[in-house]
Amino acid sequence: MTQNGPVLDAPAPAGRREWLALAVLALPTLLVAVDLSVLFLALPQLAVDLGADAVTQLWIGDVYGFMVAGLLVTMGALGDRIGRRRLLLVGAAAFAGFSLLAAFSTSSEMLVVSRALLGVAGATLMPSTLALISDLFRQPAQRSTAIAVWMSCFLAGNAAGPLVGGVLLEFFWWGSVFLLGVPVMVVLLVAGPVLLPKGQRRGSVRVDLSSVVLSLVAVLSLVYAVKHVARYGFQPVVAVLLLVGAVTGALFVRRQRALPDPLLDLGLFARRSVRPVLVVLVVGGMLLGGSTLLVTQYLQLVAELSPLRAGLWLLPSTVAMILAVMVAPMLAGRFGPGPVMAVGLVVAAAGFLLVATADVGGQTVVLVGWVVVAVGNGLPAGLGVDLVVGSVPPERAGAASGISETSSELGFAAGIAVLGSLAAAVYRARLDDALPAGLGPDVAAQALDGMTGALEVAGRVPGVLGPAQEAYTGALTTVGLVAAVASVALAVLVAVALRRPNGRVEPANSPPIAASAHLER
Repeated sequence: MTQNGPVLDAPAPAGRREWLALAVLALPTLLVAVDLSVLFLALPQLAVDLGADAVTQLWIGDVYGFMVAGLLVTMGALGDRIGRRRLLLVGAAAFAGFSLLAAFSTSSEMLVVSRALLGVAGATLMPSTLALISDLFRQPAQRSTAIAVWMSCFLAGNAAGPLVGGVLLEFFWWGSVFLLGVPVMVVLLVAGPVLLPKGQRRGSVRVDLSSVVLSLVAVLSLVYAVKHVARYGFQPVVAVLLLVGAVTGALFVRRQRALPDPLLDLGLFARRSVRPVLVVLVVGGMLLGGSTLLVTQYLQLVAELSPLRAGLWLLPSTVAMILAVMVAPMLAGRFGPGPVMAVGLVVAAAGFLLVATADVGGQTVVLVGWVVVAVGNGLPAGLGVDLVVGSVPPERAGAASGISETSSELGFAAGIAVLGSLAAAVYRARLDDALPAGLGPDVAAQALDGMTGALEVAGRVPGVLGPAQEAYTGALTTVGLVAAVASVALAVLVAVALRRPNGRVEPANSPPIAASAHLER
């Protein structure tokens, strides 16, 4: 006893067993990320084999991500109730089975259903792995490092997806891209029961099905709406989807407040230090999602690189982001998470400004600027997730994980729609004034519809390619300027909101001794 009360034992540091468990948890994280992008190169081949039309191809490509995004909140809360390890292992077994079903699909409809089921299984893996990390690593500094490793695996998987798919398609049939999941899940099923903790479970295991349906409809409506805008522009169906998403989302919130045992306890995110972090995850995801699309297309359509060469040239930025994510916890231990996140966002703004100086021949400028953007965004990425997960009691970490991942997913999708629409408007305005005289209305409309259409027109009509490339570069530089201003605004928000009067970040809602240790670093 002390004058101030009983002395609480500090959480034990993680040992070799916990770090081996983290390596096991990295496997499903890597796989889910790979599965989000591995299908890009396989679509043309499977479309021919299965006779999939254009609409069906879109569903084959998108339904997995839709289901993952729509069920993250539900699966995170479910893991808190029935046990994260149990949910993870059930999801792993399901993922392996559905991977086999997808690999050997005999029709396009069967593949769509298989991909949807894979998305359901994938939604169990992401929040479970992140919540189990909070069970394994009780010390804040170690937890931050472990989450950085987790985030790095997700980033690496996203980058490796198209490359892995390309290698597999070079030697095997399109179904091989789905078979990747089987051996990975077998390893998880064997090692998981030995290395992973059962974790804390809440007393009630009842899940309110109405809340599940409302959450799923709200998230799917919003994600589908923003992706529809990105592809086809704003149409009446988008307004309907946004209305459905807003109404069902409001009903979900109202129901959670009324239930004695809600699917998602909204009070978990009432802390002053959590709300700005969620803003950073959503808006930061928007900036990264929209600018990634534009930079990738710039390299292919303006710099005229092949998809493979463009992917290889983007690898340095992925490596830079992974390194920044890994270094961030060490910097946060010295200076605090808030200042590190703010500095990272300022660095990202500098990178966006560099991208905004590019011209048609500015491939090098764009690539260097994009590396700077990656470094800047890497610093707040893992720290933001750590602050959200660490802000709640350990028994609610699954729900917090689902919220943080859903925020990033919605932000990324919205960025493609919002910044993509802004870029399209700038492109059309600039090209409309620069097209050669005498073009027919149909030909002009095709060129104004997008850079891909302009390239087709340029193959038949001289004098179109140059202005189209100039217009697209102008669209990229405009988005770069907008992203730079938004990044600075986020930096100010983080710097102000995540600092206490003594200049340190408000601690997460962790055990008292852990919180005090966090402040003393």
